Amino acid sequence: MAVVAGVDFGTLSVRVTLVDSECGPAGTASASYPLHRRREDPDFATQSHADQMAALAVATRDVLANTGISGDAVQAIALDTTGSSVIPVDEHLEPLDEYYLWCDHRAHAEAEEITRKAHEMGLEAIDWCGGIYSHEWGFAKLLHWLRHNPGKREAFATALEHCDMVAATLSGVKNAHDVKRSICAMGHKWMWNPKWGGLPPEDFLVAVDPLLKGVRAKLGGDYQTSNKIAGHLSPEWAEKLGLRAGIPIPVGAFDAHWDAIGSNIREGDVVNVVGTSTCIIGIARDAQLVPGVCGVVPGSVHPDYIGIEAGLSATGDIFEAIAQRAGTRVHDLSKGLESFKAGQTGLLRLSWDNGDRTVLVNPELGGVTLGWNMVSTAQDELFAAIEGTAFHTRIILERMAEHGVRVDRVINAGGIPQKNEVLNQIYANVLNKPVLVPAGIPTSLGSGIMALLAAGIYKTVEEAQAAVCLPFRTVDPDRQAAATYDRLYTLYKDVYFALGRRREAAAMPLGRVLPELREIAAAARSAEA
Repeated sequence: MAVVAGVDFGTLSVRVTLVDSECGPAGTASASYPLHRRREDPDFATQSHADQMAALAVATRDVLANTGISGDAVQAIALDTTGSSVIPVDEHLEPLDEYYLWCDHRAHAEAEEITRKAHEMGLEAIDWCGGIYSHEWGFAKLLHWLRHNPGKREAFATALEHCDMVAATLSGVKNAHDVKRSICAMGHKWMWNPKWGGLPPEDFLVAVDPLLKGVRAKLGGDYQTSNKIAGHLSPEWAEKLGLRAGIPIPVGAFDAHWDAIGSNIREGDVVNVVGTSTCIIGIARDAQLVPGVCGVVPGSVHPDYIGIEAGLSATGDIFEAIAQRAGTRVHDLSKGLESFKAGQTGLLRLSWDNGDRTVLVNPELGGVTLGWNMVSTAQDELFAAIEGTAFHTRIILERMAEHGVRVDRVINAGGIPQKNEVLNQIYANVLNKPVLVPAGIPTSLGSGIMALLAAGIYKTVEEAQAAVCLPFRTVDPDRQAAATYDRLYTLYKDVYFALGRRREAAAMPLGRVLPELREIAAAARSAEA
């Protein structure tokens, strides 16, 4: 038996799980940190590196105390994080600012400029990240920071993704040139790919903005998959965490990608990591380009496969916002939803409250709900929002399948599926496929699997998964509900593409949408009676 630590940095907290090499999760603890937003600027979202590291120390010591496991017994520690969460640092890896968090959307203008210039210059990399560069990604955020922080440019040595910054900090790395960089992070968010020699060329970056001159060299370094070692735990951080100095730390990755590993992903599986947002992860031996996704990157999820990432910019955040406007909590507002029938609310709700991550990649969108009547309630809206996120997920899975990505099984991972059975059933009905749900929370278990590899306990991801992954339970679709959702989906898809495309969208007749919503709702009420 061996014990390792798996760490997951989420949007609001860090979770540390101790994983037994034979029995799986032995205990978990978490600690929170603030998310900095500005009411006057809803696109603003930052976080402090110091706050996050302090929370890591608290959570690690708590899980050791709760389990009674000695810190000396922990043989490796692995860390995944949100992304693209970008921090500018000086040559000694001291932060020059807070993280531009994944949900910071201030860089939408920069993203548009990158996309436009990439197509003008025929940059191959833009096709591999879905044809549109996102405001959530690295180069856009870095350019926004450079433009708005002229007084800090001279001290700027490099920018790091959150997962690389944390691994470097724990390893005691003090020189920007010595940082190991995650292929997962840099491939999906910075257009890195060995196919064209790494990052986009200097002439392209300078053509976007002369402020990016020299940035390509500053982003250099050793790019590796997560089965490689980023460093070893420094004495300073070993003392803070209560662990043994010198234990290995593998190259990090994004939380959703390792959540997929912790959910026992196989080729042909699609993992919906449903949390504040949704990340949709697949793997394939061979994969073609998929327009509108967040990248097709060799080695990004599993070191031996091509990783495919897509997702929704908000899921749980939408549910929370609906509950807050109603002056209640999601848990309380959800009571009774299990009795709702497919389409009974008469509402069609799109999941654009935080923009569209996939497949439109459009930050200018906002929440849309059609079909309100004089007796519609907040609970109706919550049910319709769950349906809407499921419809959006279906659009994404169909786009992936159209471009050769196998979708044999759907796994609902992340925190929400563990506590919202209504969501799991709606997803099964909308997708008309069985949905597999891990029998427990797999968050940070993927980190534990990578820590087991780093410690040499197992040689392959599959060996570690077989030993520690949680079993699945299956949620089967209801045939009648699935038929109703097929009808609703055609309406959703029409509205999604008619309203969601940018200003060049062709006209589309939508006059049938509201009458059909009423018909579907009436039929649902009649069946219930």
